[in-house]
Amino acid sequence: MSTKPKPTPPRKEATTRDAWITYRPEIKVLDCTVRDGGLIHNHDFSDTFVRAVYDTCAAAGVDYMELGYKASKRLFSRGEHGSWKFCDEDDMRRICGDNPHPDVKLSAMADAERTDYHEDILPRDKSVLSMIRVATYIHQIPTAVDMIIDAHEKGYETTVNLMALSAVREHELGQALDALAASPVDTIYVVDSYGSLYSEQLHALVRLFKRAIEGTSKQLGIHTHNNQQLAFANVIEAIIEGVNLIDATIYGFGRGAGNCPMELLLGFLRNPKFDQRPVIACIEKHFLPLAREVDWGYSIPYMITGQLNQHPREAMELRESDRKEQFLAFYDKMME
Repeated sequence: MSTKPKPTPPRKEATTRDAWITYRPEIKVLDCTVRDGGLIHNHDFSDTFVRAVYDTCAAAGVDYMELGYKASKRLFSRGEHGSWKFCDEDDMRRICGDNPHPDVKLSAMADAERTDYHEDILPRDKSVLSMIRVATYIHQIPTAVDMIIDAHEKGYETTVNLMALSAVREHELGQALDALAASPVDTIYVVDSYGSLYSEQLHALVRLFKRAIEGTSKQLGIHTHNNQQLAFANVIEAIIEGVNLIDATIYGFGRGAGNCPMELLLGFLRNPKFDQRPVIACIEKHFLPLAREVDWGYSIPYMITGQLNQHPREAMELRESDRKEQFLAFYDKMME
């Protein structure tokens, strides 16, 4: 009698019926804790803290870690900002050495019109970075496209974060997407900068973006803020719509109301490569102490600016003042 093993049947694609007990291997996770969190901490983190986030990403199976910004030293002072506002090569190598962890790709964000990208972004073979993420407002698209081309020609994976989408007029958004779809960018992000989007709006935006990249090899990403406690919920909605590159931060650490919490996301994804435990350990050791020094996360002022589809700057100013619990006065002022 033959003892040859039976061939393994091919893995079936998940259907609507079984989607919640399987996983989509195309989904990748990007940690932007240090970059987004740096916006409320002047990017002034210790090497110990940044290395802890890096080691946590590696242990948790996270695919990308964003170390910070590539900001112009002509526009931003080193005396007022920490290392992770600039992500110089020597600073990054202090964290990851000359040979970064092979399973965690490093990235940095470059703001349109705030980055000396021709000089400060080195060729890929001279950097520990694998990805450059361009952040742009609608009126900066020509600069953003030039930055994408520059990074692409230098050998990087590229993404573009089209910010403040909820405040962009539809015809302008269509024109911007046409320009980005024609560029060499790898991933175009749906960004809820103000934490104002509801699921119906998010679905409509993702479908608009999908139509724009139809026939290309590009993919979509999602970056959410938690002003209405919808960051994680909107990530789920984006995943349902087919978005494959997901931003999250440990303990939701990020500007203002924060972002989609990494620990929630990894608990939701079914891919066995992801592991929640290192993230929870990192929260206990590093983020609980940080929360006693730095203010972030859902609060009534951030909820108000989110519902009004406004930048959270006024809520951030309130949270840093001695009036930070005067919610009703803030509400009345914003509703004038």
